[in-house]
Amino acid sequence: MDTNLGADGAVRRQAALAALPELARRIGEDAAGREARRELPYFAFTLFRDSGLGALRIPVEQGGLGGSLEEVFELVASLAAEEPNVAHALRLHFDVTETLLLGPRTAHAELQVQRVLAGALYGGASTELGTARPGQIETVLVRHGDHYRMSGRKYYSTGTAFADYARLNLKDEQGADVIAFIPVDREGVRVLDDWDGMGQRMTASGTLELNEVRVEDDEVLPRASGTLVGRHTGALRQLHLVATAAGIVRRVYADARDYVLSHGRPVQHSPAPTAREDAFVQQVVGELAAHSLAIDALVRENARALDRSARALLDGDAEAGQRVLEGALVTAKTQLVVAQLALRAGERLFEAGGASMTGRKYNFDRHWRSLRTIFSHNPLLHKARVVGDYHLNGTTTHLQEGKVF
Repeated sequence: MDTNLGADGAVRRQAALAALPELARRIGEDAAGREARRELPYFAFTLFRDSGLGALRIPVEQGGLGGSLEEVFELVASLAAEEPNVAHALRLHFDVTETLLLGPRTAHAELQVQRVLAGALYGGASTELGTARPGQIETVLVRHGDHYRMSGRKYYSTGTAFADYARLNLKDEQGADVIAFIPVDREGVRVLDDWDGMGQRMTASGTLELNEVRVEDDEVLPRASGTLVGRHTGALRQLHLVATAAGIVRRVYADARDYVLSHGRPVQHSPAPTAREDAFVQQVVGELAAHSLAIDALVRENARALDRSARALLDGDAEAGQRVLEGALVTAKTQLVVAQLALRAGERLFEAGGASMTGRKYNFDRHWRSLRTIFSHNPLLHKARVVGDYHLNGTTTHLQEGKVF
């Protein structure tokens, strides 16, 4: 790579990341109130587009910022500390850009890169409700002359309401797995805000309706499962959830500290003159600070492991398969530990104050609700069993399926 080009990319990346705290602050203004009113944060994605951070993983030589996964997941956690719905809703976008980084440089991929550089964001959906098992796809691309048509209903279409393009998992008429990339505003596409989960309420994770939507030949790609790149990005999607939780725990700690300093009173039996001098309140805030630090450290080390996996794939390293396996293991272990620490933090928060701390005006319960929702995405008990089976018996079956690890 040209030295001047690399230096320019580093300067642009540093400038974009330096502006992240202010971007996160603006996105987070009245976040608790919006959650209570269930107002989708469309404005936040306009701000994010303008930041240029959507191209963080696009290589410098292609016009992007050339950032690391460690930087991506710090971005996610920083946004989540202010507005976790926005951080979560960017999950598929960074999955798409990772695939663009690691996949072949085809005309289709180059088109997506140019869209990202222009500020486009990606959403999409895979899951369909009502199938016999999760992951089954029944939406079919049907040939209509020189193009295709598709009709169906997707669910868990996280972030698609805020996106410009959608990546959809489909079947062709022969039953093969395919992917289609289409504009979200195309005729026949309708995103419904019917996600009714108790947490992460404004991620637009509900239904995506497809009614005789036209799809061009050059918008369709085959979809292979279990590839090394697919397994790597599977771990990336899982760590995105954990980084979102890391940001929420940062906010849990900050809310506990700020409540004690601004509103807290010592309990009637406390000898302390103020809440901030109460030993038990100090213990709670200290625990929350420690939990947040530990979670941040785990996410950072996990991101570094996935950076090693990505570099091995980019370099065609003979050890790429081992690096991808290590990334899956680290991600599963990180999820297991962070889930315990984060959920405890979301509940422990209320030990820093009395019953007044549960007031709806604070909306502090949103933290636990969102954490519980995030850690319900995948069966953590199954992850623990798979990790144990690997360390006891060397079993890699589920780790190599390219599904949820």
